[in-house]
Amino acid sequence: MPFSPNHLAELNLLLQFPSISTQEGIKVHAHSAAPETVRAAESLFAKGLISQKDGGYLTPLGCEAVEFTQKLQSMLTSA
Repeated sequence: MPFSPNHLAELNLLLQFPSISTQEGIKVHAHSAAPETVRAAESLFAKGLISQKDGGYLTPLGCEAVEFTQKLQSMLTSA
């Protein structure tokens, strides 16, 4: 099953979270962010990966997802 555009938006949003510290989060501003980014944040919140529907902090499951996403990105971009 290929990644859907919604999945890609979620993966791209996960990559924006700081992976070094769980004390840092992000804010997705509904009035200025792309609609797919707003939807991705809402979806990640519904899945329990982030703490707020507009960003917030990574949950423990979200931290794991970011780690996997970073590894996948690294594998796909390595020469």
